[in-house]
Amino acid sequence: MRRLLLALALLAFNAGAAGMIDPEDGMVDMSHYLQDNPYGFLPIPVVITEPAVGYGGGLFGLFLHGKGKEIGHRFIPPAMTAFGGGGTQNGTRFVGGGHRHTWQDDRIRYLVAGGYANINLDIYSGDIAGFGSNRSVEAETRGYGGMQKLLFRVGNTPFFVGASQFWAEMSISAPSNPVIDKTWKRVLGETSTSSGLGILVEYDTTDNFFWPGRGVSLSGEYQFYGHYFGGDYRYDLMTLDGKYFIPLSPRWSLSIAANYQKLSHSQQHLPPMARPYIALRGISRYRYQGENVSTVQTQLAWQATPRWVVLGFAGAGSAADSASDLYNTAEVAWGAGFRYLIAKEYGLHTGIDVAFSDHEQAVYFNVGSGL
Repeated sequence: MRRLLLALALLAFNAGAAGMIDPEDGMVDMSHYLQDNPYGFLPIPVVITEPAVGYGGGLFGLFLHGKGKEIGHRFIPPAMTAFGGGGTQNGTRFVGGGHRHTWQDDRIRYLVAGGYANINLDIYSGDIAGFGSNRSVEAETRGYGGMQKLLFRVGNTPFFVGASQFWAEMSISAPSNPVIDKTWKRVLGETSTSSGLGILVEYDTTDNFFWPGRGVSLSGEYQFYGHYFGGDYRYDLMTLDGKYFIPLSPRWSLSIAANYQKLSHSQQHLPPMARPYIALRGISRYRYQGENVSTVQTQLAWQATPRWVVLGFAGAGSAADSASDLYNTAEVAWGAGFRYLIAKEYGLHTGIDVAFSDHEQAVYFNVGSGL
């Protein structure tokens, strides 16, 4: 952590020499550096305090290929590429990258990403030696995979339709528990492949990809996993996601988000990571899983200065095997953070969130709203 903070301080100290001082307000701004330098990138530090994998860090670079353009009230971002990696104290290692591109004034959208990871993660639930949210199995998952999405705008409307693909090959083991390790290998095999295709529908009226100030973003995706696509397991996953960005005043804004996932399967056993989980800042990944998972969250932001934003957030999530049992019990998380407008030509904000839940706390570096 000390090395990372020192590196950030040196970056700010050398900003003037690199042409990253905005002459209008004298603040650090990377807009022209990213636009004019073909090798220029925004360094995104990854400080990991995720309770599920322990403390660690890494670094990603975000490359913006162009300036983007304004069409009406919307800012269409340029093509962008990100890649990097990191690790944590419990031996978790990861490396990966992705690329997003649009064509014909945002009439076609494409996203592709992939990577490799060796993740040491506590598995709390599942149909193979899972014990629930208070007891866990120490699992080591190694594998690589990727995903891609392609969307087409419907006429001149905010609607998009398209398709998605996901593929991953992984192995899971329990080095500290020979009995469970042997059970997993007998049921799941030495390695397993998950492969699926999906259909997508989106509705998007937000004004900025990096920092939406107003508008609605809705999406629905249904993914089919099975042997026909090269996978070892047959199941379906439906995901519904919505975000609403509301300007309350020139300085105050409210964001509301909700997500619902439903897993349908006929096989008796699935890999533990195939199941949806509660994804909220402040709650360990994969701690609360179920065949039905729902989250709701809200975030209030105050524009303290033209560059600085202070925000607070709260959310709740529930995981259950039946949709009717959702929110019989719920997990709650909350926190606060800040954002700095690091590239005003793009509306690109970056900053830190500190989040809490009943038994955990974590720090997150975020690019964008964090929702």
